[in-house]
Amino acid sequence: MAVDAQTGLLDTAWGQIPHSPQVTVGIGSFTRSRVERIISLVGGAFGSLILGLQAFLTALGSTDERPGWHEALMISVFGTLAVMILACVIGRGVRVAAGVFALVYVLALVAWPIATAGVVSTSIDEPWIWYLLNLATLAAVLAFPFPLQIGWTILAPVLFGVVRLMQVGFASEFWFTVGLDVSFALILGGVILTLGWLFRSMAVNVDETRARAVASYARAAAADAAEQERVAVAALMHDSVLAALIAAERASTPRERTLAASMAREALTRLANTEQDAHEGTDEPWDLAALAAEIDAAAGELGVDVDIQREFDGAGPSIPGRVARALALAATQAVANALQHAGGAGLGIAVMETGARVRVEVHDAGEGFDLDAVPDDRLGIRASIMARVAAVGGHADLETGPHGTVVRLTWQESTA
Repeated sequence: MAVDAQTGLLDTAWGQIPHSPQVTVGIGSFTRSRVERIISLVGGAFGSLILGLQAFLTALGSTDERPGWHEALMISVFGTLAVMILACVIGRGVRVAAGVFALVYVLALVAWPIATAGVVSTSIDEPWIWYLLNLATLAAVLAFPFPLQIGWTILAPVLFGVVRLMQVGFASEFWFTVGLDVSFALILGGVILTLGWLFRSMAVNVDETRARAVASYARAAAADAAEQERVAVAALMHDSVLAALIAAERASTPRERTLAASMAREALTRLANTEQDAHEGTDEPWDLAALAAEIDAAAGELGVDVDIQREFDGAGPSIPGRVARALALAATQAVANALQHAGGAGLGIAVMETGARVRVEVHDAGEGFDLDAVPDDRLGIRASIMARVAAVGGHADLETGPHGTVVRLTWQESTA
């Protein structure tokens, strides 16, 4: 009972949540998504824009590359960098754009010795491609998983050192400068990598803690709901049933007996419906077609597909809403009993009109049972079927034997 209450509470709560893309993306990753957005804006957009602009201005006057290579390298490297910055600003396609730039930059480093072949470098200043070295590390942090980020942080500076020395013919006067450049790039890249890992780890921990807190609150709310349900049932037993019994015991006139019977009928109806999610609802009339459809849908929820036999003209007579709900719930309980105790063998349902009467039959081909041998605390038949139908002025009849069980639910409008 408590587990069903918890499940129902969580299902109800989930149904109240608006399932828009903005909401469902943030469930379970509220802080992580915002940390990613901050990293992409601060590092991927503003940091890349500043370093990229510095590298671009340096590249405009570069004479390190051979004719034709300078323009090709600038278009490929700065073009993909511009796309990455734009993606970081708008917050869409950041991983793809950053991954493309990281790959293009490494390819540009690989092509650097070819692009500078035959051009004598007389300055020990860093070429323009060096200024973008740590942007490749940042792009890897934005795009790749953590092991690949580590590899990129080491690969890019080391690769730059190799190609830079190849450009200058491994001249000894460049070794110290290139070593400093590589060391600086490794240190700064390590800082970028560490900060990204740290912020993301903290965000994941915050999200996990929040999820545990929400789950704990949901369990507490479910337990509170179950306790309130027990209190409500206890109040029902005390206020309704006990009051009806006292009124019946003290009734001495026909009017008092009629009032006591009415109180008992209402108490039985409420007591029989305590295990159902459906409320009493309105008393607007139903027709037999709607009653058959309701029983069909309830049987489908139990996992069984039954072809309901309909024996009535048109939509059939009108039935008060409370009566129709009682008949539908009682028939559903009969179907559940047939599935549980007879395995659904020979299960059939009929909704029919016999004169002014409404009849619902549920039959199966099980082995039957002895109704008198059913323990008193088993209320599937006594309360959920017989008492429920009796509470709305109907009658429930049960026939059982070796060849199966038939449950007949009948109701006729009173002429009084």
